[in-house]
Amino acid sequence: MILQANNQLTLHEFLNLPPGEGDITYELVDGQRIPKMSPKKFHSKLTRALLNLIQLLCDGKGEVCPELAIALTRRGRDWVPTPDLLYISNERLPSDWEEEGACSVPPDLVIEIISPGQTFGQMAAKAKDYLDAKVLRVWVVDSKARSITVFYLDAAPQTYMGDDIITDSLFEWLEFTVEQLFQQAKIPLDKS
Repeated sequence: MILQANNQLTLHEFLNLPPGEGDITYELVDGQRIPKMSPKKFHSKLTRALLNLIQLLCDGKGEVCPELAIALTRRGRDWVPTPDLLYISNERLPSDWEEEGACSVPPDLVIEIISPGQTFGQMAAKAKDYLDAKVLRVWVVDSKARSITVFYLDAAPQTYMGDDIITDSLFEWLEFTVEQLFQQAKIPLDKS
């Protein structure tokens, strides 16, 4: 494959690259193939718990997918992030979506879990990029703070903790407390 002279990948070139070595997942950011941080234990446990919870609650209303690339636009350039989890409603699912390709439409919900080495500020900036790309909701999950911050297109972000109940008019079927999620994921309280 011939890359552009300035070593910037196009969307087509990125999507046609061979997979990474081992379990490495890549994202397309500003024309560059960037490795995504490898999940650790709490991250993996939270992803599994969220997947199970949303899958159970959405009951055929859409698709819940972990680590699925999305073909979006960020600041006028092709962007292919791979969120930890996404939900796309049946109404938004394209009928011609190739099951093995990147998701071709912005999902209803993107969930990113803060990994060691990442900051809330970095994830908040990424959440803004998702919203600018027409994702309807973004959740940033912080295992250290035991919180979920929900980012909206048309309102200020809201942080949920403990027994706060997460509800959303966009997902009328969705209702759980943050503590229920952390208990299901078996994430212990930090005693420090």
